Amino acid sequence: SPRLTCQAMARRRLDSRSCPPGLFTEIQTQIRTEPLDSLYVITNAELGRGKFAVVKKCEEKATGKEYAAKFLKKRRRGRDCRAEIVHEVAVLEAMRANPRVVNLHEVFETEHDIVLLLEYAAGGEIFDHCVSEEILSERQITRLLRQTLEGVHLLHQSSLVHLDLKPQNILLTSLNPLGDIKIVDFGLARRLGTTGELREILGTPEYVAPEILNYEPITTATDLWSVGVIAYMLVTGESPFQGEDKQETFLNVSQVNVDYCKEAFAGVSELAVDFIQKLLVKSPEDRPSAAECLTHPWLWQSSPDSEPSTPQPSRGPRERSAGKWGATTPLDDPEDKKNFLEASFGKRFRFDESLLGESIQ
Repeated sequence: SPRLTCQAMARRRLDSRSCPPGLFTEIQTQIRTEPLDSLYVITNAELGRGKFAVVKKCEEKATGKEYAAKFLKKRRRGRDCRAEIVHEVAVLEAMRANPRVVNLHEVFETEHDIVLLLEYAAGGEIFDHCVSEEILSERQITRLLRQTLEGVHLLHQSSLVHLDLKPQNILLTSLNPLGDIKIVDFGLARRLGTTGELREILGTPEYVAPEILNYEPITTATDLWSVGVIAYMLVTGESPFQGEDKQETFLNVSQVNVDYCKEAFAGVSELAVDFIQKLLVKSPEDRPSAAECLTHPWLWQSSPDSEPSTPQPSRGPRERSAGKWGATTPLDDPEDKKNFLEASFGKRFRFDESLLGESIQ
């Protein structure tokens, strides 16, 4: 088909019948088609890489301001994925007033990619603090969780669910001092209530909620499960559901096999454990909302800006699991799907190939 002008591309309405449920089909942002390097200096420093995306640090020539350039492949596994990219842009547009969501600056199009110019978060992922030998204080952790829940609450107020919340998708504006959080990567986000119940198999195995695996309706509670996993990882440095392989991980999630042993939670407050336990429950109806989570006493037990008076203990080095753009495999991966179907417990779950979500990570 002939190449669309940037105005036509920016304003066109996609055929909603060809889109997965819950996707936006229209954007307002102008997609620019002039060479990106005429306006930005693209560095060789990669901030991250995945199967269908690469993020590079860049600098705007006119202002000297730094941005993260996210290059998204328009075709993936021989399929046109423009609709999914347009949707991600639309979600970022809708969340411009949300201070906990990364800001979209500009959008460009090349022959093979659509490039999102995003706010640069210099502090990196909170995942790095989950696996660091140095433990964050609970005061620091609760501040990060409060900010995450504030962002999630505003997302849910707009009838949006992220569906891929994990420490790798929560960035920090600065590292020292520890900055504010920015939620990123909305490629799997969905709108609720547009086409009845939403059911999809999508997400990242370690963080996915049981209702996803059971092919049950997705709700805002699905994101709150992931917040519980993030909280567990921040206070323990361990992933609660990660098994020896994906089948074991799925089984752990489906059966809510969570270890609250004294060794893993040494030095962790009872309030922290209570917060996590209230979120990591199988029934979505039993999980508190983001707004309700924000009233939990653990998140307000001390001043957000105060620091512990005594040094925090170090934990031994831990094996680093896949990072934000590493080997974390989305549930639509063909090998992962095969493992899921062949697993003895997987046969109990409905797994509809036509409704598989596609993660770009």
